Amino acid sequence: MMFEAHERSIHFRQDKSQQAAPWRQWLMQHRSHLIAPLVLLTVIGLWALLVEWQAYPPFILPSPALVWQKFLTLAASGGLWLHIGVTMFEIALGLSIGLSAAFALGYLLGKHHTLERIAAPYIVASQSIPIVAIAPLIVIWMGSGLASKVAVTALITFFPTLVATVVGIRSVDPELHDLMCSLRATRSQLFWKLELPASLPMIFGGLKLSVTLAVVGAVVGEFMGATAGLGYLINLSRGVLDTPLMFVAILLLVVIAQMLYLTVVALEARLLRWQR
Repeated sequence: MMFEAHERSIHFRQDKSQQAAPWRQWLMQHRSHLIAPLVLLTVIGLWALLVEWQAYPPFILPSPALVWQKFLTLAASGGLWLHIGVTMFEIALGLSIGLSAAFALGYLLGKHHTLERIAAPYIVASQSIPIVAIAPLIVIWMGSGLASKVAVTALITFFPTLVATVVGIRSVDPELHDLMCSLRATRSQLFWKLELPASLPMIFGGLKLSVTLAVVGAVVGEFMGATAGLGYLINLSRGVLDTPLMFVAILLLVVIAQMLYLTVVALEARLLRWQR
């Protein structure tokens, strides 16, 4: 009798563990996706507790609820979407110009060592000057319109992709290059079939940095003079001590940067499937 009771208790515990196994399995499979939301909720909770504990006034540190209410008010008025659209348009134009120039020049420098030795000192010198110092000059030369914001964004996104492209082109296996030349591959075939696929891992590394810096470039351009955009909202809120509005603009910039970064990550996963 005692043996049968012990055996039944063992079977009961095994059945219970088997019933809980799907939940544990689901958590194990999705734990990487759950970490980021949990960290975000923890930060928001600590933020709310800090405001409640120290009783900060809204112009010093607003509560998450107050920031959320400010976002809903601006979104309902419709003006917020205009500012988001202006900043995203500047980012898109600046990225397209900066990345196109970086790819073209990076390919030339990667293929021609003499050209790199001539151009490298000037490129490095141009990047040693902080973009905040150059931005006022660009506004003076180009005005406070769209052109100056696009130019600042293009400049700040240019260098990381340029360096990544040069390194990527030079990482091509010389033996594969000689093999394709022996098979009488054309210049176009060498580029599309060998050089570009081999350099894509390096290029995507530079792209991840460039797309996040593009947000910085657009905001710096708007700081120098603008009538719309998220950078303009930050300047406006700073002048009137509207800290909840400043938090809304800053958090939206973070969201835009995350979207751009995840877009590059998704594109990398699609184009580099052959590596896996």
